[in-house]
Amino acid sequence: MNIGEASERSGLPSKTIRYYEDIGLIRPERGGNGYRDYAATDVHKLRFLQRSRGLGFSVEECRQLLALYEDKSRASADVKDIAETKLAEIDRKIRELSELRRTLEHLVHACHGNDRPDCPILEGLSDGG
Repeated sequence: MNIGEASERSGLPSKTIRYYEDIGLIRPERGGNGYRDYAATDVHKLRFLQRSRGLGFSVEECRQLLALYEDKSRASADVKDIAETKLAEIDRKIRELSELRRTLEHLVHACHGNDRPDCPILEGLSDGG
């Protein structure tokens, strides 16, 4: 199948598919005319990559996951390690965002939002606190 059909079946834009090919995540066959010829297995890998990226895995993490997926002698512990590392990273980001939210919420509540020039939000931003 051509890249347009692979795009439609995988739900990924053609540009993303070409990028994944450029960085070696997928390797479609080339027809006699030089055009890419995507197989059902390529589309399956593209969907795998789309779901992995949607869960926040980096391109390199996706590369590792895809290699493990294709390695039938893999240990599931290797896959779990990658997923647990990502989960810990997500938890850390949630904590950081929660702290950012608390800080900004405090600044917003401290500001009267009136016509006066004094503004606790700007003061908090200027002195870091």
